Amino acid sequence: MDRSAQILTPSQLNILARDLLEGAFPLIWVEAELGSVTRPASGHMYFTLKDARSQIRAALFKPKSQWLKFVPREGMRVLARGRLTLYEARGEYQMVLDHMEEAGEGALRRAFEQLKARLEAEGLFAPERKRPMPAHVRRLAVITSPTGAAVRDVLSVLERRFPMLEVDLLPSLVQGDSAAAQLTSLLRSADASGRYDVILLTRGGGSMEDLWAFNDEQLTRAIAASQTPVVSAVGHETDFSLADFAADLRAPTPSVAAELLVPDQRDLLLRVRRLDARLAQLQRHSLGQAMQRADRALLRLNAQSPQSRLQLLQRRQQDVARRLHAAWTTQHQGRLAHLRHAATVLRSGHPQRRLDALRERLQRLLPRADSAIGRQLQRDNLRLRALARSMEAVSPLATVARGYAILTREDDGSLVRSPLQVRPGDTLQARVQDGVIDVTVNEPAR
Repeated sequence: MDRSAQILTPSQLNILARDLLEGAFPLIWVEAELGSVTRPASGHMYFTLKDARSQIRAALFKPKSQWLKFVPREGMRVLARGRLTLYEARGEYQMVLDHMEEAGEGALRRAFEQLKARLEAEGLFAPERKRPMPAHVRRLAVITSPTGAAVRDVLSVLERRFPMLEVDLLPSLVQGDSAAAQLTSLLRSADASGRYDVILLTRGGGSMEDLWAFNDEQLTRAIAASQTPVVSAVGHETDFSLADFAADLRAPTPSVAAELLVPDQRDLLLRVRRLDARLAQLQRHSLGQAMQRADRALLRLNAQSPQSRLQLLQRRQQDVARRLHAAWTTQHQGRLAHLRHAATVLRSGHPQRRLDALRERLQRLLPRADSAIGRQLQRDNLRLRALARSMEAVSPLATVARGYAILTREDDGSLVRSPLQVRPGDTLQARVQDGVIDVTVNEPAR
């Protein structure tokens, strides 16, 4: 067996151990006591998480440590969340945290998460059940502490943006054992009154324990059951409560809630001015159209009066008379021009004038005809002579005149060119210069 295949270096072994450790443990929560807290210049935090029997090294790196809401100290009990890993350089396993809070707040956090999960499973936080905000809020109920900074911020923003809004302050405790019950009672009363367009539930920032009244189950259910839209603005932007999840609208701060609920009066004034200008423009346009309709109606009324109709008929009669006279004049002039043209044509076509013209033309053509006939006779005489010479050159009679004879068969007159064409007893004719000689064949061809 090859032992070299099983031999590992320390680095390889630590890598394998780290992979096994990280894969075996998911994100975990640990409640423990802080020990050996150090924070070097890098900004990271290193410490141990310990109880009476054991401890584990832990680290909280700078980006996460900046979000801590407390200063970690030796001996402080905390609730930490993170993953297990192994620091390869030293072969030590440790916990790298992404969140840490004081242990008391951690218990509240767990209770918050458990209640949130249960209510969410019931559908109390479903987006489809949330009511839309009204386009214009006329009456607003603000449930909060009458002495806190939140109410001052809300009223200041409302006064600045929309001073015409009718606001009712419903004072309540916002923290403590009886705060949740008082908030729930005021919310239900405001909803049952039907007086308000929106109910604003708000308070300023604080620890999770300070905000715990807004995580009450009965208050959360009352918000979800309200027929009046509810806006929740509890704490700072990073704070979340169950009231925020159940409300129809969650605002990050009380001031932002006030800005979301009402428009800015300057924007409204600008919009009113634009609408006023648009209305004036539409009125001018409508008035112009009405005046045009009135003018057209007046014209139609005047056109339908007896005097106007009589004048219109008179104008039409005069116009028809003018057009009839113009048409008769045009037609008469056209006929006169046609007659004059016909007379001219008739005079130019008189028989005597045609005879005179033909006689004159005949006198001009006679000399030309005689001359043409003479030239034609000369051309024909020359052509005839040329043809005679050509015929004499090819005529058989010219050959006969030189002492030759032409043999033809007596019965059909065909020319005999070879002795093979005749047989003994055939009668032939021999044409010579001055006559024809009958010839009888006595011997066959040789």
